[in-house]
Amino acid sequence: MKFFIDTANLEQIREAQDLGILDGVTTNPSLMAKEGIKGDENIINHYKTICEIVDGDVSAEVISTDFEGMIKEGEALAALHPQITIKVPVIKEGIKAIKYFSDKGLKTNCTLVFSAGQALLAAKAGATYVSPFIGRLDDISTDGVALIKQIVDMYNYYGYDTQVLAASIRHTLHIIQCAEAGADVVTAPLSAILGLLKHPLTDIGLEKFLADYNKLNG
Repeated sequence: MKFFIDTANLEQIREAQDLGILDGVTTNPSLMAKEGIKGDENIINHYKTICEIVDGDVSAEVISTDFEGMIKEGEALAALHPQITIKVPVIKEGIKAIKYFSDKGLKTNCTLVFSAGQALLAAKAGATYVSPFIGRLDDISTDGVALIKQIVDMYNYYGYDTQVLAASIRHTLHIIQCAEAGADVVTAPLSAILGLLKHPLTDIGLEKFLADYNKLNG
């Protein structure tokens, strides 16, 4: 399973990259705003900087909701760097745009997916990634991880190449559950990724090893 970090924070991206396990980055307008990145030029430069830090795909989201606007924005974003993946919402015009980009050989990430039907249309249109938002489904008492499993099974049955990118990760357990469900990619906050390292028995064991070493070696 690939690990993406879901942030626009450069320090966190660098920390994840330094771990040696980072495969890519996902961003959105909300994450950009959280970092105080305002204005088209600043946003573009921020995307370029992220691409210089990481080796894998970097999702950059279009703002337009009409087909022509999505195409104009998407092509401009893709021209910034070969690692850019055009992030498009799963709406009618978005599916049309994904098909257009796919035919042009451009990578896409179909976002704001909340149903198997939406994921099916995204795959039919040739999306590189499809991003089900599992945390937001959990927020309304719906099983987000079950949707990941449903989409994975559907794609495997029909042989779609679209990768299932589990998004809206709330905590470390979500990552494990998505791995068990067969997600191709998980995009998560740095805290959730680092949480995979935590276990009390590891801490206790290391403390005991070091204490015993110090007894023998002063």
